[in-house]
Amino acid sequence: MVSPLSRSKPTAPREDREPYEPAYALVARVLSQEIARGVYRPGDRLPSESQLRVRFGVSGMTVRRAMNILVDHGAVTASQGKGVFVRGLHMHEAAFYLRERQEDVLLDSSAEVRLQQASILPADQRVARKLGIEPGTRVIYLRRLVLKPDGPVMLHREYIVYDPRAGTVEAELQITSLEGLLRGRAGDGLRRGDLALEATVLNEEEAELLQAPVGSPALCLEHVFYDFQDRPVAWGWFLGGAERFRLVARIGGEIA
Repeated sequence: MVSPLSRSKPTAPREDREPYEPAYALVARVLSQEIARGVYRPGDRLPSESQLRVRFGVSGMTVRRAMNILVDHGAVTASQGKGVFVRGLHMHEAAFYLRERQEDVLLDSSAEVRLQQASILPADQRVARKLGIEPGTRVIYLRRLVLKPDGPVMLHREYIVYDPRAGTVEAELQITSLEGLLRGRAGDGLRRGDLALEATVLNEEEAELLQAPVGSPALCLEHVFYDFQDRPVAWGWFLGGAERFRLVARIGGEIA
C-alpha cells in the first residue's frame, strides 16, 4: 500500500491560522483539507498523536479534541489501540436539503405567503390519526399559497390542534413571508418534528392553485410537530412542482 505521506508531504501551516482560531480547530481544519485533497485517503491511518503534537506544536489534549471534531463530522473513525483512520463516503449518511432550482427560496425576500383559508373544523379520521386525537375534536385548518413574482411556488396545508388559549389563529394571520412560515415556530414550545418527502402528482384543485397542468409531477414534504410532552400538535404538508425543486446533499469534503 502506498504511504499517504508519499503522495504529498504535509507541513504545519501555522501562518494559515484564522484570526482567533483555537489550536484544536486549526489542527482539525488542516487535516480535513488534506483528506479532501487526497493526502490521506479512505482506509489510511492518520499520523499518531505524538507525531501531530510535534507537527503542530500543540498538546496531546489539543490533538485529541481535533480528532473528536473529525470523528463527529464523519471524516475519520477511531479504533482503540490501532489509531485514527480516514472514512470513505457513505451514501446512506447523506443529509438532503430541498432547494429551488434557480435560488434558495428560503432566502428570497420576494416570496409572499398568502393565507387563503383559516377555519376551525372537526377532525376527520385521517387528521385525528395523524394528531393522536379523537375524531370530531376541533382543529384549525390553514391553507396557504407561497407566491413569487413569476407565479405560485408552493401550496401549504396544515391542521393544528385547537387551543382557544393559545391565540394560534391570530399568530398565523401575521405570517406573510416564507421565512416566517418555515422558522416562525422555533420558539413556540415545539420539541421536535418529523419530516417525510415523497413524489406525487397534482390533482385538479392543486393544479389550479399552482397554475400547472393536472397530473404534473410534484414533491410533497409532510411534517408533524410535537410539543414537550411529545404530543403531536400540528400536521400538514408543502406541495411544489417537481420542475422547480431538487434535493441537494454533499458527502465528504473539508470542515469549514
